Amino acid sequence: MVYGATPAGVAAAVAAGKSGQSVLLVEPTQRIGGLVTSGLSHTDFHSLESLSGAFLDFANRVENHYAETDGPESQSIKDSYHGTFGEPKVNLAVFHTLLDEQPSIELIHHHTLKALSLTETKPQNRIESATFVDPHGNTRTVHAQVLVDGTYEGDLMAMAGVDWRVGRESRDEHGESLAPETADSQLQAYNFRFIMTRDEANRVTPVAPPGYRREDFVGVLDAIESDKIQRVFDYPSKCIFKAHLPVLPGGKYDINDVSRGKVRLSLPGKNLGWPNGTPEERQAIFAEHLRDQVGLLYFLQNDLEVPDKFRQEALQWGWCRDEFLDTDHLPPQLYVREARRMQGAYIYTQADSEYAEEGTRTVFHRDSIAMADYGNNCHGTHHEGPRFGGKHSGEFYHPVPPYQIPYGVLLPKDIDNLLVPGAVSSSHVGFCALRLEPVWMSLGQAAGHAAALAVQQDQPVQQVDVAHLQRQLHADGSATIYVSDVLPDSPDFDAVQWWGAGGGLLKLYPAGTPRKPRGKKLHGQYSEAAPGHAAQLDLPLDAKLEQRWRALAVSIGVPLDALPKANDTTTRGDFIRAAATAAGE
Repeated sequence: MVYGATPAGVAAAVAAGKSGQSVLLVEPTQRIGGLVTSGLSHTDFHSLESLSGAFLDFANRVENHYAETDGPESQSIKDSYHGTFGEPKVNLAVFHTLLDEQPSIELIHHHTLKALSLTETKPQNRIESATFVDPHGNTRTVHAQVLVDGTYEGDLMAMAGVDWRVGRESRDEHGESLAPETADSQLQAYNFRFIMTRDEANRVTPVAPPGYRREDFVGVLDAIESDKIQRVFDYPSKCIFKAHLPVLPGGKYDINDVSRGKVRLSLPGKNLGWPNGTPEERQAIFAEHLRDQVGLLYFLQNDLEVPDKFRQEALQWGWCRDEFLDTDHLPPQLYVREARRMQGAYIYTQADSEYAEEGTRTVFHRDSIAMADYGNNCHGTHHEGPRFGGKHSGEFYHPVPPYQIPYGVLLPKDIDNLLVPGAVSSSHVGFCALRLEPVWMSLGQAAGHAAALAVQQDQPVQQVDVAHLQRQLHADGSATIYVSDVLPDSPDFDAVQWWGAGGGLLKLYPAGTPRKPRGKKLHGQYSEAAPGHAAQLDLPLDAKLEQRWRALAVSIGVPLDALPKANDTTTRGDFIRAAATAAGE
């Protein structure tokens, strides 16, 4: 049973379904897909080489949708950026297709978790059943062998009594330079990801939101007199609404908070009641964010005190007529960047996405079940000064090389049949490197395969053979280590990922090779592949690397007589392929 049809939850359900398990996917709202179908269409990653597994499959399907509907050479194909920039309605359709292809998955909507039944066992407890309630008060009790909490908030995890945390750790607790000196209860801010257009044929004029008060927004007049605000909509800065570029298919824009901007959409402090809040408390926070952000736009478009150049520009923008039809063209979900964080078997921290002592890669995790390349990113946890013209604090954008994510982040310490790919075990700073939709899909995919293995082997999730799990992930196209030149469509993908999981790709570059976390910039936040992360399979196998690789082969049980020796013709690829064949990979 998977609770929460977020991208992590959908990926978990699909992976478990592929592994032959019957799956119940329970979504508390009407709409699946989380933020990917609620406005976050400008996906957060840096290089295309970081995408694999469930998210890459999703993106390929989005691209194929545009090819089929608009043609293989269409502008929509180009605007989708390999399917990573999909319109919400298209993303929603693709998620439904992914679920429909797995006949063993049952999806139910509008069912909220009401209660859990636990049995005390040793050394961990076990969830025996989960009871859900629909809007009419009807209940449904589910007995599942393994449960996955796919929610952004960790709602099932918390009800099960798993340790969790909200707020920021002190700098000393985990040795994190990005953490504050002392621990506090501050929480990364939320905002909406509106989908907007300037296309008159598809444009809906915004109206004043419920509770609109003009006096709440007059302060923006002083802010727009500053040279730090030059437009209402722009990218990436000196504006009020960040209209992400490149534009989405259909002439649509994903609207976001302006990082380090003079006027912000994100509202630190206004969301503190969300993580552990009741549905009613969360709805009130949702409504307050909607009143503030839609109200700001309405003020800029309609108030006569707004300078004409800003008002006329703002009036060119509106909601998309063909999106969010059930919610007046507004996103049905708030962008919950961070809520509860499990304190599980392994706590992911800043150190896990920093460079290792030697080489061009980050710290190595032999039990890695996913990888990413975005880095630690926080839009702020506190606001100082007036609503308009003040300043966020607790904000950071920390570039790091691609990093691995260990299996332990999914595991509670005291429940033996629960996996948590959404509210993963991490510090605040560590979570800020994991809270990205492609990463959540990779973590969900890993949780789904791990759940299936736990069922098949009738064992606690903590005892799942991680090497077996990694092989299943590789076979499903999901990378556990970043390799810039051997991607999931390569016939060598499985072998190279297997060898990398054992440590075979460490220190491939000469000592002193410059460390560069990002490749050459392409556009916006997107870049070429991270340097220093290629396997270079066609390079000759030199004697020093052969010696090191043979030692690794011995340590993982690969017979040495099956391996080629370094000479003028043997390549790195020859060695890895031979090792994989000998190991039965």
